[in-house]
Amino acid sequence: MAQTAIGMGKYAQAFPSFGPERRGAPVTAFLRIADKPIRIREKVYNPDVVVVLDPTVMSVTKVDQGLKKDGLLLINTTHPVKLLRKQFGFAQKISTIDAMTIALEILKVPITNTVMLGAFSKVLGQATPEDVREPFNHRFGPSLAPKNLEAFKKAYDAATVEESL
Repeated sequence: MAQTAIGMGKYAQAFPSFGPERRGAPVTAFLRIADKPIRIREKVYNPDVVVVLDPTVMSVTKVDQGLKKDGLLLINTTHPVKLLRKQFGFAQKISTIDAMTIALEILKVPITNTVMLGAFSKVLGQATPEDVREPFNHRFGPSLAPKNLEAFKKAYDAATVEESL
């Protein structure tokens, strides 16, 4: 998404943050997109958006911690928003997408990254499928880019947001 934003004339910064490294451990990553140069180079403490690729982390960490009151949770899940609100106490806007099913159907692997980017792009108006075509070609190459773009498009078309309480 950072490459796409830069290609669209914006400024972007993206970086991961790892705790004690072990296979399968939760990873936090940060993305900033702005119309002017980004001077800050630290963790995002009060995000506008939190994207949850692995819904099992919601039972071990408070994913909405620091999320702005008017922020958005984008969650890879099949659970209804009403249940998520009841179970986790989420008060912000929520967008859900069954990214795992889309990834398995189109990519044939349980990797949801590009699916979640499609939903992210739609609900935030950040990029269209055409905007990500070149960054996907660069990142995935000619054999994998078309499938990833297809997964992105399917999520982009399916994504919706339920407003906060």
